[in-house]
Amino acid sequence: MIMFVVFGACAEVDSDTEAVAGKSFKLGCISCKMRGEVEATATVDWMFRARGEADFVHIYSYDGEACSIIDERFQDRVEWHGSRNTLDLQDASVDLLNVTFDDSGAYHCIFNRVLGYKHYEFSTIASKVVHLTVVGKDSRFSNSCISAKYCSILTNHTSMERLFIQLQKCYRKIAAAGEEALRASAAEYLAIASESKDNCAGVQVAE
Repeated sequence: MIMFVVFGACAEVDSDTEAVAGKSFKLGCISCKMRGEVEATATVDWMFRARGEADFVHIYSYDGEACSIIDERFQDRVEWHGSRNTLDLQDASVDLLNVTFDDSGAYHCIFNRVLGYKHYEFSTIASKVVHLTVVGKDSRFSNSCISAKYCSILTNHTSMERLFIQLQKCYRKIAAAGEEALRASAAEYLAIASESKDNCAGVQVAE
């Protein structure tokens, strides 16, 4: 579930956590300033801990004007995607280019913010952690469908109704055969499932 924290015009949104190998990915990091009327400046540091490693290492920094890529593993692969034309940074998101499986791990985004009051300055630190998993292909939509066949069926209302009716018939048939299937051997149970395959339009029901 995505969480939102809103202060004035700033909204804190959790980053996505799944990237696809070979593509670009936005590492999101937003820290809203608590007092909108107070002038502030901020610098941002990104840290990375690869899976299996114990410690975070410094990989990137930005001060509102210039950036530095510290870790050679990310050279030419990190681009600033956050606040622009301001030193009052609140969005520290970066784009990770040409993602590899070695990029899986935890990313720690740290805001070092200085609030400027009339007679003094106040320093604060805010941070976010993104746990990134790199996959071979985008599964966000495919996982929501039983198969490519049903993905196409769900594109129109009439087909959705037919699919729903067919699923009801399948479940009733499976329920009716349930007691007999439990008494049967594993081989017999698989035979029953095989005979029902055509009528159930390929729907599989896990125990």
